[in-house]
Amino acid sequence: MVKQTAGRDQLGDFAPKFAELNDDVLFGEVWSREGKLSLKLRSILTVSALVSKGLIDSSFQFHVRSAKANGVTKDEMAEILTHLAFYAGWPNAWAAFRVAVEVYKDDAGTDGGLFGLGTPNEAFAQYFTGQSYLKPLTDPRETIFLANVTFEPRCRNHWHIHHASKGGGQILLCTNGRGWYQARGEEARELLPGDVVFIPAGVKHWHGAAKDSWFSHVAFEAPGEDCSTEWCEPVDEALYGALD
Repeated sequence: MVKQTAGRDQLGDFAPKFAELNDDVLFGEVWSREGKLSLKLRSILTVSALVSKGLIDSSFQFHVRSAKANGVTKDEMAEILTHLAFYAGWPNAWAAFRVAVEVYKDDAGTDGGLFGLGTPNEAFAQYFTGQSYLKPLTDPRETIFLANVTFEPRCRNHWHIHHASKGGGQILLCTNGRGWYQARGEEARELLPGDVVFIPAGVKHWHGAAKDSWFSHVAFEAPGEDCSTEWCEPVDEALYGALD
């Protein structure tokens, strides 16, 4: 979580205790409990509560922007507000849509970029922090398996190693959004569309999206013998959080 200072910035002199509770407890403690509820789900709950109360003000715009940064796609936000309209009131939903349209007007990347989003990457979900999507591009029974992998904002895979007795490794062709790649012992490298990453066999590494952007790449294993993947620990939150 980014350290929240809005309370102190706006009310620090007038209501210091309220400012402290807002910044340190609500955002510093409650929102940081990602092990209980994900940031994405907390954003959905917050948006829903504010719409239900008709509180479509600057704080609502902040929370819609946060929802976008936490991985709520444009299509998901539209569906959330459509659903809420029948429970929270049609005028409230209309007001909320005006804010959401503005927040998502420059949205890009939620469709998976050049090759499309695909489906939730459920088979490998245990090795990812956050939601990823997979769209196979080739049939592995016929040729090298290529797949488009899309990461929602803040999503990244765990540290892992591609093993091979000969050749092997992995190649990433970056197609959309902004992301990161890091090999053990090296500085993280920012990834943008058009970047190519070759990861030799035996190198421990991770890759994923930036905090404020969706990210897509085509991934495939380089030809080799006795190829396998070893999944390791998740990327440390402090390490990831320090990346711009």
